[in-house]
Amino acid sequence: MPRFHIDPNIARARTIDTQVYTSAAILEEMKEKVFASSWQFVGDADRVDGPGSVWPFMLLEGSLDEPLLLSRDKMGVLRCMSNVCTHRGNLLAYEPCRSSQLRCRYHGRVFGLDGKFQFMPEFSAVENFPTEADDLKQLPVFSWGKLLFTALNPLFKPEACFGEMMKRVNWLPMDQLEFRPELSRDYQVNANWALYCENYLEGFHIPFVHNSLSAVLDWGNYSTELFRYANLQLGIAKKGEACFSLPPDSVDYGKEVAAYYFWVFPNMMFNFYPWGLSLNLVEPQGVNTCKVRFLVYVFDASRLNTGAGSGLDQVEMEDEEVVENVQRGIRSRFYTQGRYAPEREQGTHHFHSLLAEFLG
Repeated sequence: MPRFHIDPNIARARTIDTQVYTSAAILEEMKEKVFASSWQFVGDADRVDGPGSVWPFMLLEGSLDEPLLLSRDKMGVLRCMSNVCTHRGNLLAYEPCRSSQLRCRYHGRVFGLDGKFQFMPEFSAVENFPTEADDLKQLPVFSWGKLLFTALNPLFKPEACFGEMMKRVNWLPMDQLEFRPELSRDYQVNANWALYCENYLEGFHIPFVHNSLSAVLDWGNYSTELFRYANLQLGIAKKGEACFSLPPDSVDYGKEVAAYYFWVFPNMMFNFYPWGLSLNLVEPQGVNTCKVRFLVYVFDASRLNTGAGSGLDQVEMEDEEVVENVQRGIRSRFYTQGRYAPEREQGTHHFHSLLAEFLG
């Protein structure tokens, strides 16, 4: 039997072993087996909004720490590639800019915005040069509206994790999303990243932890749907509360949907409200800490601060208090595993099953 085994029958299953939240060695293993193998959000298309745009970034800073960049060449082709010079490993782009090429500031090696090697001074006597190894490593790019994603070593196609979500809310104006930095925020949470995710993945705690959400959501009609690498928690509004105006061809037409809470393996949360999207990214910083990024994208500002999509900072503070106390609790000598509520914790069981699968 594998180290981590989750019984597929939730009524029999026990939760994943607490080593997942307490072992630095397992966290290191997850970096390659979980995070480097899955799709990650890298930014939105407005970062590279015209020919010659270059935008460097660090993928999962504090965890994977992989230097990458987005570029858009003169033909408008968008690419994601390594931001590391193939000569001696210097970073190529230090900050966002517009340029016709990438020139290393260390020894002058030049690349096109397509990542192809172009020129290197003092290399005329070098044999068997250049080769493909002198080009910048290209990474896949997946786009949904303005949202962009990549993967270092993907084990599955992007459609396998995003497809069901895209189909479910295909009527949303994803090309009209406007990033609102003044509404966005990073939170430092003193808990393992996986504890934060599994808390998100069940609505079981809502009546006990979130008074504001309980006031607007019909908990009795709260439901979870599982997909291969994602799941959905469907939040139904109480009568008179803010909800989506759904098109007749939506499978949810006739329901008063207050929020679509989509989770995508391993660490992305797409919270759709009538005003737009709160995209939450959970980034490991250490075995006992993570950074949670709330990125707010708006398509209907007139509906901000209404319904389930209001008071997000307060909800976050309530979640932080819970998961930080759980981080303390799971170190107890008297706790190793728990059980699942079959009707309320399907999402957490699904998450644990995927972690066990990827960790082998």
